[in-house]
Amino acid sequence: MGSAGTTAVNLILASASPRRQTLLARLGIPFQTVSPIYEEVCQPGETAEDTCRRLAQEKALHVAQRFPQDLVLGADTIVILNNDILGKPADLDDARRMLHLLSGKKHVVKTAVALIALEQGHQSGFIETTEVTFQTLEQKEIEHYLAVEPPLDKAGAYGIQDWSGIFVQRVNGCYHNVVGLPLARLYQHLKDTGLWLRLLTINHL
Repeated sequence: MGSAGTTAVNLILASASPRRQTLLARLGIPFQTVSPIYEEVCQPGETAEDTCRRLAQEKALHVAQRFPQDLVLGADTIVILNNDILGKPADLDDARRMLHLLSGKKHVVKTAVALIALEQGHQSGFIETTEVTFQTLEQKEIEHYLAVEPPLDKAGAYGIQDWSGIFVQRVNGCYHNVVGLPLARLYQHLKDTGLWLRLLTINHL
């Protein structure tokens, strides 16, 4: 991990997720959004956590290579049920399958965050974990959700912040982590690494 130093930096979010954009905006720091052109692929032999961490790092690095003077934030969220990763569904049938798997069960949501500033020699990150318990779902509830808010862009085929939030019986841990960006942990990490002051400096706050 490189030292954060004192040089001011601009922040770039390497994500196309509107949910991450909305969450990051709550920190009150202006940022630019640049979507990485990147294919998310699991590699043989990786643990779920290894996959999550690698994807976040590679997303951040892809954008950081284009903007080496800035601080780039990459993130990846995965849903894990019985040690199996439930990624973004390929289609509605796949989403239906995932929701049936999650019905009445507890699963884990992990979000890896990677921060890279190439010119400053900084690279750091962390993983936040939240346990989520689903109620037992009725078929008509699943079909209604798929009809009104098709979750094809969401890991595990649901978004806790949308209509499917009524499926969630209990959350143990950070709610924002399930949405896609653990705000409290991110803020603390930025402070601990000295990055928070550098972001404030560039915006003259």
